[in-house]
Amino acid sequence: MLFGSIVPPIPTGAELTAILIVVCFSAGLNLYATVAMLGALARAHLLTLPPSLHLIESWWVFAACAALFLVEFIGDKIPIFDIVWNALHTFVRIPAAALLTYAATAQLPAWERMLATLLGGFVALAAHGGKVAARAAVTPSPEPLSNIALSLSQDAAVIFLTWFATRHAYVAAGIVLVAIAIIVIMIRAVVGAMRRLFSGAEGALAG
Repeated sequence: MLFGSIVPPIPTGAELTAILIVVCFSAGLNLYATVAMLGALARAHLLTLPPSLHLIESWWVFAACAALFLVEFIGDKIPIFDIVWNALHTFVRIPAAALLTYAATAQLPAWERMLATLLGGFVALAAHGGKVAARAAVTPSPEPLSNIALSLSQDAAVIFLTWFATRHAYVAAGIVLVAIAIIVIMIRAVVGAMRRLFSGAEGALAG
């Protein structure tokens, strides 16, 4: 009975939604760190995963994600390689985040489950897009420190947010929503600047 009182209940309703927002955002930044953290938190009895996600708690999944996180941790600090790595992971992070959402919402009606899955994929897409845009902006810098610092800050954000969501789910989700708003504004500004640049170049060529 004492042990049962220590283990938190499975998140449901608004709390589950808040946690999934954080998990999908974190997965969009670093999928392997996110899954490894979920498994570690579940094994430490700081988070109770839905039955459909119990596979994440297995040691072999944790070991595989930890190994892949180590590869990404090193490779993400190498200019050019990090752009290729992140570009390829467009086809990994977003579908995986959607799959995590789908698995975690088995209790919902079919249409709500599909809507939640699409929203989970969108949150991961926003995080991934912001990461790729930020890394592309920093990579041309001649010194490597800014690239390394940005990568480390993203890794730290994933680990912190995933843990923080188990303590204060709504606050963590609020932080993520603000981050998504900033990312959308940032991407729009970058796209606008690129359009002005290309239109200016076309005008110069035409002249």
